[in-house]
Amino acid sequence: MRTLMLLLLLSCLVGCRNSPNEATSSQSETARSWSLEDTRSITGFFAKRGLIKNELQSGDYLLFHPSAGTATYLMNRSGQILHQWSSELNCMQSHLKEDGNLVRLERDPDFPVFAAGGQAGRLREYTWDGEMIWDFKYASDKFLTHHDFVIKPNGNILAVAYEVKTPEEAVAAGRDPNHIAPAGLWPDKVIEIQPIYPTGGSIVWEWKMWDHLIQDLDPSKANYGELAAYPRKININVFDPHGPPPPPAEQIQQMIKGGMITANANVDNWHSDITHTNAINYNADLGQIALSVPGYCEIWIVDQSTSTNEAATDEGGRWGHGGELLYRWGNPRNYGRGGPQDQVLYYQHDVRWIPNGTPGSGNLLVFNNDIPSGENKLPGAFAAVMGAGSPDPQVSIANVGNYSAVHEIVPPTEADGSYSLPTDKAFGPQIPNWTYTAVDTFSFYSPFVSGATRLSNGHLLICSGAQGRFFQVNQEGEIVWEYWNPYFDDYKLPDGTAAQPIGPFKFAQFRVSHYSESHPALAGRSLAALDPQPTPFVPELPEQ
Repeated sequence: MRTLMLLLLLSCLVGCRNSPNEATSSQSETARSWSLEDTRSITGFFAKRGLIKNELQSGDYLLFHPSAGTATYLMNRSGQILHQWSSELNCMQSHLKEDGNLVRLERDPDFPVFAAGGQAGRLREYTWDGEMIWDFKYASDKFLTHHDFVIKPNGNILAVAYEVKTPEEAVAAGRDPNHIAPAGLWPDKVIEIQPIYPTGGSIVWEWKMWDHLIQDLDPSKANYGELAAYPRKININVFDPHGPPPPPAEQIQQMIKGGMITANANVDNWHSDITHTNAINYNADLGQIALSVPGYCEIWIVDQSTSTNEAATDEGGRWGHGGELLYRWGNPRNYGRGGPQDQVLYYQHDVRWIPNGTPGSGNLLVFNNDIPSGENKLPGAFAAVMGAGSPDPQVSIANVGNYSAVHEIVPPTEADGSYSLPTDKAFGPQIPNWTYTAVDTFSFYSPFVSGATRLSNGHLLICSGAQGRFFQVNQEGEIVWEYWNPYFDDYKLPDGTAAQPIGPFKFAQFRVSHYSESHPALAGRSLAALDPQPTPFVPELPEQ
C-alpha cells in the first residue's frame, strides 16, 4: 500500500499525457532536450530510450516484461529484441526453463479482493514458440499469488501468496484494533505448486506468516510475549502509528481512473496489505527460502526442508526451528533488538543468494529502494517534491533527497551452517558487507520495484525499475552497459482500468533476468533480431 501512497503523491505533480506510438522522432528529440538530466528523474519519462552504452564483449541475454504490457522480451546486449512471448494477460514476472519453455506469473482479470499492486493469480507455461501448455489459477476472495515466484530444480514452483484474515481473526491474533482495516488483513504465505498439465496444480507444501506471530500488546492472547525474547517470531503489530488514513472514496476513484491503483482498491482495504512480500528466492543447497518483506523493511529466511505440518510450528526441519524465521535482517526494532538508528533496509526488493561460481557466492544481494538522505525520514520521502509544485513528470530525484543502493550481506554462521544469533543482540551483520551506490547518489533512485544480479565476471546487473533502466557496473563501480526500456503497451483490464499501478511510471519494469549464452534454454535456438522490432512508445511533448 505504500507504493499506492507514493503514486498518489506523484500524481499531484505529473500531468503527463498518453500519446500515440506514431509520434515523430523530432518530437522525441525535442522532449529530450527539454527534460531534466535523464538519470536524475524519478520516472525517466522523457529520457533517451533504448541502448545508451555498451562497452561489453558479451554474448549473454536479458529477459524482461514491461509492467504495462502483456509481452515478455528476450534481448541481446545490442538492445535488439530476439524473441517475444505474448498473452492476453499482463505479466508480473517470468523465468525461462532449461528446455526453453517460459513460465509467466500473470494477472488474472477476475478476482474481487486484493488491491495493493503486484496482483497476479495465474501461472502459465509457454513453449518457445508461444503455445500455452499449462495454466494454473490461484485467485479467489480468500487467496492470491502475487509479485514473484521461483522454479525449483524438481520443476515445482514456489510462489508468494496473500491470504485473507478477517478483522475478528486479526483481533484474536493480538493486532491493535486501531490498525485493522475494515476488510481485514492480507498476510503472506509461500506455497509450493506441483504443476498438473495442462491445467491445475497440487499444493505440496505451505508456509504461513500467520503461524508464527507474537505481540506485546494484549496479555490475554496466547501469543503474548516480549519481542526480544522471541526473535524468530513475527510481530503482528508492525505499522506506522502516525501513518495517513485512507484517502476519500472520491479520490480513490480518481486514482483508479488515472491508472495509479487497480479498480478493486477502496477505503476499506487501503491498509489491508501489511507485508507486501515482493521477492522470493530458493537455495537448493541449504533447503531455504529468502523473502523480501518491505512492509517490515526486512528480509526473512525460512526452512523449506520442513513438512507443511512442521512449517506451522517451531520444531523440525533440517535446521530445527520448523517454520520460525531462521534469519532476518534490515530492521531489528521489529523484534525488540534495535531502534530506528539500526534500520538499514527501506522498502527493499529482490533478495537473492549469489549463485555458485560467482564472486561472493552464497552471500545475499538486496536492492534497497528508499534510503533516507540527511534528515529526511519515511514516510515523508516525497515531501520535498510535493513542495516543489513542478508539473514535470521527470521530477528530479535531487528534490526528493532519497536514493537507492544494492547491498551484499554475509550472514554470520556457526560451524554447522546455521545462522548466528547472539543472546541479546540482533542478527548480524550490523551494516552491509558491501554496497553499491551511484557516485552521484541522486542519479540512482527507484522508490519501488527493481532488482540486482551478480554476474560470473563480478559485474552487477541492476534494474532501476521505476524508470525502466537497466545498467551494468564493473567491480570498480563504473557503468559499462546501459539500456532504458522503450516499451509501454498501455494494457488495460476488461473494465478499462490498469492491471498494475503505473501512474506516471510508463516505462516501469519489475525486474530483469540474465541468461548466459551457454544456458540450455537457448541451445539451438534462432536468436536473430526480430524484423520488425516491437514499436517503442514516444511521449508527447509537454507544453512549454
